[in-house]
Amino acid sequence: MDFSLTAEQQQIKQMVRDFAATEILPNVMEWDEAQHFPLPVVKQLGELGLLGAVFAEKYGGAALSYVDYVNILEELAAVESGIALIVAAHNSLAIGHINVAGSEEQKMRYLPKLTSGEWIGCWALTEPGSGSDASGMHTVAVKDGDEWVLNGTKNFITNATHAQIAVVLAVTDRNDQKRGISAFAIEMDNPGIRAGKKENKLGMRISDTAELVLENCRIPAGNMLGELGHGFKDAMKVLDGGRISIAAIALGIARGAYDAARKYAQERTAFGQPIAAFQAIQFMLADMATEIEAARLLCYNAAIMKDNGERVTTASAMAKLYASEVAVRATEKCVQIFGGYGFIKEFPAEKFYRDVKLTTIGEGTSEIQRMVIARAILAM
Repeated sequence: MDFSLTAEQQQIKQMVRDFAATEILPNVMEWDEAQHFPLPVVKQLGELGLLGAVFAEKYGGAALSYVDYVNILEELAAVESGIALIVAAHNSLAIGHINVAGSEEQKMRYLPKLTSGEWIGCWALTEPGSGSDASGMHTVAVKDGDEWVLNGTKNFITNATHAQIAVVLAVTDRNDQKRGISAFAIEMDNPGIRAGKKENKLGMRISDTAELVLENCRIPAGNMLGELGHGFKDAMKVLDGGRISIAAIALGIARGAYDAARKYAQERTAFGQPIAAFQAIQFMLADMATEIEAARLLCYNAAIMKDNGERVTTASAMAKLYASEVAVRATEKCVQIFGGYGFIKEFPAEKFYRDVKLTTIGEGTSEIQRMVIARAILAM
């Protein structure tokens, strides 16, 4: 399969790279230290069409391909993965679920505000005792006349503090584990929903991660997304695309770490020559370059399948698993090449090292990806 980029795709990739270099890079360490959510930059990304990258023009989207989306996230994550995560959660999860399950009226009501960046969206599946195991979900939605009443707490919700709308998964039938979960669109000005504790994280610190608390949250019955009891099934479709985005972020972190390590190895001297002249360093860089290229091809493969309307459950799991674990190895090598300076915040290596670990956890751990892949190859 030919993975070469078209001229237009190369232009989009370069545009995002230039934007990241001028608008994001100078502020990275300051924002990371302060856990600052850079709302003006997020709004600029909306103006560039990146907050509705893969969605139809009639909804205000840029109608780009998933290959473009991979490139966008890679270029952002190579500089600041927290911003890439903000964009991914907004596009792949919040807008993604409304696009997958919402009625045409719901799409016209919500998507133009989200794709333009007027609104920021969040997606609420995970709970304190329920992540990959949806049967442990405790957030409930009870029908009361022509309204639904929701109660519960979600956690690890990206964009929760700054969102104007949340897509919330809740139990609507406790007796049916497979079809007992439904999805709801809830505007954040509803008095029954609020952002809770903001997490103090190891990495991706500018990305807002917080609880979402629902207390007798009343919404119209028309705010259900999709059919009753189809919420978890639709969520799995959403995650198929979402895992491509996490793979792309991992790819970006890995490439950023590789670029920094290669540059440093050519500049840093020891024993009278650049450390890049030593075979030990050369072999580390060679391994990084090779694995990053393989990860990129897996990401592109899943993206092309997505663009072609094919089922991507296995391909996205493979891309996410491999890219995230490659990125962990690449950032570790980056720190090693920087030596003592790899442990110092004035240099980029330590931040890549901190940020990367989330990619092996978010939207399904590496272990979950292996389960998904194993079931597919064994037809279980």
